[in-house]
This record gives sequence, structure tokens and C-alpha cells, in this order.
Amino acid sequence: MLPKLIDLGDFFLPTYGVMVALAFLAGLWSTNKLALRSGLPTQKIQDLVIYCAITGLAGAKLMMFIFDWEYYAKNPAEMFSLSTLRAAGVYQGGFVLALVFAYYYMKKNGLPVLKTMDCFAPGIALGHAIGRIGCYAAGCCYGMLCNRPWAVRFTNPEVKEFSNVPLGVPLHPTQIYETVGDLLIFGVLFKLHDPAKRPGGLFSLYLILYSLLRFGVEFFRHHDQPPLFDSVPLVHTQWISIATLLLGAWLLLSKPPKEAAHV
Repeated sequence: MLPKLIDLGDFFLPTYGVMVALAFLAGLWSTNKLALRSGLPTQKIQDLVIYCAITGLAGAKLMMFIFDWEYYAKNPAEMFSLSTLRAAGVYQGGFVLALVFAYYYMKKNGLPVLKTMDCFAPGIALGHAIGRIGCYAAGCCYGMLCNRPWAVRFTNPEVKEFSNVPLGVPLHPTQIYETVGDLLIFGVLFKLHDPAKRPGGLFSLYLILYSLLRFGVEFFRHHDQPPLFDSVPLVHTQWISIATLLLGAWLLLSKPPKEAAHV
């Protein structure tokens, strides 16, 4: 694969970083477009997108530290190493922290929470899909052994330096599985968006669809961490997926509160 988009001696431009930037721009485009359709103040929405991107990156790294706390407790300097800065982190950690901050921001700025989150939902899926292409280029989040015709083999030694992915071994392209799934989710949510419909329904649907996608993909992905419980062979991210699935179902089935925006 191609972990370095541009390589000029000591300077290089990581493909993953470029894809993250494109993911942000794509998410911003989608959210801004739906905010205009919903009559929401675009400047406040654009500011919120930026703040969520920052808190999302922080949350992803924080969750990565929590998952590998034994390693980082023994090697605390690694928390500030170049390899850690390059690492994507855990998406769900970033999503949760960004969601908490977004709720605070929307309440403080008089934005209708559920209606605003409906505008964000398709953009989250689109941005995540593009970000996973960056993961594929860098070799991170790689899959288990695969004997299917669509198996991928990483051969670039630089990829192994970025992610420690095994070279020359047929693996499930889990990054592409998630990219395709997220693009489908984006397409469905973007088409279904209607400001006149029940607020919160679209965001609830995102939580349900992505939770199902992530739960399934994790069965084909390589994991350094053992299952959370010995009696149940599910990894940490699958338990988080169950929690977000239940949250999405609860939001979808519960009666939405009446919201009034002061914008």
C-alpha cells in the first residue's frame, strides 16, 4: 500500500493524514448542506464541526491509551512518540467524546439537539468512510487471515513500520469492508434527511446501522487485546457497539422532547 503520499527525504506527507483532512472536509460539506436545508445557523454548525473534529481526535487517542493501558503504563514516553501521533486511535472513543462535547455546545448555543444531530449523521458516516481508506493505505486496523479471493496482501515494508501489519499474508480487507458499509449508510441517511420528519430519527438510525456494521466487521479484524470476558468471545469495541445500538434503539422508540432553537 502507500503510507506516504509524498516522500522527500526527511519530509513525507502521510496518506492517512491527507485522508483524515479530506474526511473532515467531506463531513463539513454534508453537514453544512443539511443544516441549510434545516434552517440552522451555518456558522454555529461549522464551528461545531471543527470542535467535534478536535475532541474526536482526542477521544480516539484516549480510548487507545485505555485499551492498551498496560503497555503505556510500562512505557509512558510512548504516549508522546511519533508512532502514537500517527496512530488513528479508537473511533468509538472519539465519537463518544465528540458527542458529549456536541451536546454541551448545542445546549449552550441554543441549537436544537436532535435536529442538529440529524444534520451531522450522514457526514459522520461519509467522513468515516474516507478515513478508513487512509487506514487501508497505512495498513492499520488490518484483518485476520483470509482465504477468500478478495484477500489483500501488504507488501510495502514502510506499511509495517506504520502499523506492524504482517507482510505477504492474505488478510481480510476490514478497512474496505467498513468503507463500503459507511458509504451505504451515508447514502441512506442523506437521502432520508427531511427536516419535517421526527427529530432525532436519522441520528438514531445512524447509531443502529453503524453499530451493526462495526459489530460484524470486528469478527474479521485482528485484535491485540483479548476478549473482555473469557466466557463471551467479544472484544471491547463490540461491547461498545452493543451499547450504541441500544442507545440508537432507545432514541428511535422514545418520544422526542419538544425543542426550540434560539439562533
